[in-house]
Amino acid sequence: MNSDPTLNMPVHLNSCGSSGILDEKGKINGAVNKILQPFRLSQQQLCEISTRLLRDMEKGLKKQNNSDVTMKMIHTFVKGTADHTENGDFLVLDVDGNVKVMLVELLKDGEIAKVKGEKTYDLPRDILRGTVTKLFDRLADCLYQFLDSQGIKDQKLPLGFSFAYPCENGAVIECTKGLEIPDLVNKNIILLLREVIRKREDFNIGYAVLVNDVVATMMSCAYDKLSCEIGLIVDDGTNTCYMEDLCNKEGVKESVCINTEWAAFGDDGVLDDFRTNIDKELDLKSRKPFKSTFEKMISGMYMGEIVRLILVKLVNEKLLFQGLTTPVLLEKNSFKTQHIFEIEKDAEGLDKASEILKSLGLQPSREDCDVVQQVCIAVSTRSAHLCAAGLATIANRIRNNRGLRHFDTTVAVDGTVYNEHPKFSQRLQEALKLLAPECDVSFMPPKHSGIGAAIVAGQELWKKRRGLV
Repeated sequence: MNSDPTLNMPVHLNSCGSSGILDEKGKINGAVNKILQPFRLSQQQLCEISTRLLRDMEKGLKKQNNSDVTMKMIHTFVKGTADHTENGDFLVLDVDGNVKVMLVELLKDGEIAKVKGEKTYDLPRDILRGTVTKLFDRLADCLYQFLDSQGIKDQKLPLGFSFAYPCENGAVIECTKGLEIPDLVNKNIILLLREVIRKREDFNIGYAVLVNDVVATMMSCAYDKLSCEIGLIVDDGTNTCYMEDLCNKEGVKESVCINTEWAAFGDDGVLDDFRTNIDKELDLKSRKPFKSTFEKMISGMYMGEIVRLILVKLVNEKLLFQGLTTPVLLEKNSFKTQHIFEIEKDAEGLDKASEILKSLGLQPSREDCDVVQQVCIAVSTRSAHLCAAGLATIANRIRNNRGLRHFDTTVAVDGTVYNEHPKFSQRLQEALKLLAPECDVSFMPPKHSGIGAAIVAGQELWKKRRGLV
């Protein structure tokens, strides 16, 4: 039998944001419930967040420059999803906390794409917080090692560069998610890579294209399912993209992929009435206060720390562990997001909670483990519901823009939180049905996001050969 109260009850978010099930089960007293209550967003609250998100999206689409808005709503050069005209061998360089290099073959006539080779390389913290030169020397070295291992270092292959950080017109506009190299801002990524490769003189690359990782995720799924027009990542960070119908310079409507960069939603204070005191404490102690507000309420980089701060508060109010804490529990980031995934498993969740808490030096009772499990549920469910509110905003916008009574679409979705949390996907999808009832949304994991980067490179190469770019 399913032990998750958010799934045992009907999918309903009432006006006060709580199902009341925790009290019914007698597991959590009123004082604990009061602390968790602000994390339980009602359907009404989620609809209000959706309304505010839409307002910021529209501001971003109309912006004159990036300083005018919090959500950048970046116009990518991707116009239309995969049309299967792309073919041949492509290199993919994927940078997101580590470095992946791939060799992808796109086949003619819509046949299944092949990942012919793949290797993952470390990207140490001192490089992510170092200099531009160190970063690109490392990327070039990874490329060379891969090409050498595949026996193709003498080939000059086109490259899809999947970069998980905000860029516009090929240049970095902000360093996020652990990337802290201020001198990188406003620098053209492809030019930097080409320059370091030129200096090495031991290999070369062909036509190269920069693509955000969420766009690559969407394009990878669109290669197999043309109805895929939305991309979502819920990992250490979070982001979305979607196909927006815009008028070009000639006044003709065309479909353009928009990278929302929704992590920054709320940086102007628009979400302050939904942020808890715990959220504000986490933000002030983060490396970049007042930045990435939406992301800090959702993503895997912060979810575990939010739980830890709640546990410390419960201990301080003598509602948990008999009011006793440990130096490890008081240490920032000692409670991992992966712990949440383990604690929320149906069969062994409470046993895992006991095991994890003991590793933090605590001696939990069974009741303590119950409370910790419910804290995890409150935090991860809020994350899923905020993602649902965001996706509902996008799906409803596409439907309204096209004048449709009903809209069927597919979301390409990737990231450890979505993929590894045992209940996240179900909670997100159930909330989305309530928030976008006129939209039928299916979810599809990419077979390999590297394929998406190769597809974008293939599309741009096809246009270049025909003088269209």
